[in-house]
Amino acid sequence: MKKIIESAWENKKLLENEETKLAVKSVIESLDKGEIRVAEPTNNGWVVNEWIKKAVILYFPIQKMKTVEIGPFEFHDKIPLKNNYAKKGIRVVPHAIARFGAYISKGVILMPSYVNIGSYIDEGSMIDTWATVGSCAQIGKNVHISGGVGIGGVLEPLQASPVIIEDNAFIGSRCIVVEGVKVGKEAVLGANVVLTGSTKIIDVTGDNPKEIKGEVPKRSVVIPGSYTKKFTAGNFQVPCALIIGKRKESTDKKTSLNNALRDYNVSA
Repeated sequence: MKKIIESAWENKKLLENEETKLAVKSVIESLDKGEIRVAEPTNNGWVVNEWIKKAVILYFPIQKMKTVEIGPFEFHDKIPLKNNYAKKGIRVVPHAIARFGAYISKGVILMPSYVNIGSYIDEGSMIDTWATVGSCAQIGKNVHISGGVGIGGVLEPLQASPVIIEDNAFIGSRCIVVEGVKVGKEAVLGANVVLTGSTKIIDVTGDNPKEIKGEVPKRSVVIPGSYTKKFTAGNFQVPCALIIGKRKESTDKKTSLNNALRDYNVSA
């Protein structure tokens, strides 16, 4: 199947072949069931399965526009909507929407939010109100994606790697995480943190600042910041992210909303 996808990627005319169409659709069905994923953790770090990502992109041109009616609501799109949530053990609050081809594990809570094709959301995570999980994004176990958060996808524009949010991370309200940034296990992003592939992430916990890009180390506590940059017109403040410490018990208590909901059976 991988060979068929790779060939179609190089020669789009092959998408007219029935064998190619069936292969692409089979990949999307496997993504929907969680049998395969665009990126996966290994002993040597995360590995991106490029051919699966390519299959997601190839799925669009072989699909036809179709009207979908759900009660009084009408949609006109190429990608079907995910369904059978009760059977899968997923709580979905109106108006949460997930596209077919996104894997959502048992115990996940979707508040009114949007989950795009190819993404993977592991057990016990919450996608809060008006949050967006972009195409092929990888969300770990017991992650809290707070209200209004934007998790970037790989399709528009085409990105090399998906955004990865590892287990037990907490992403604060209105954060933006895009361009393949990885947020490590148990990390906490305070409200309004913006992370792109080029955003400076500055660790200010030691005697001297340490600058990194593209990855938030595990258990880091991150807040929005800025630094001075010289331009032709003068010196101006440019946004960055500041690592101000490591997650500790007091931080854990402030980020226990998921557990609180489940303790009172709100997630059932």
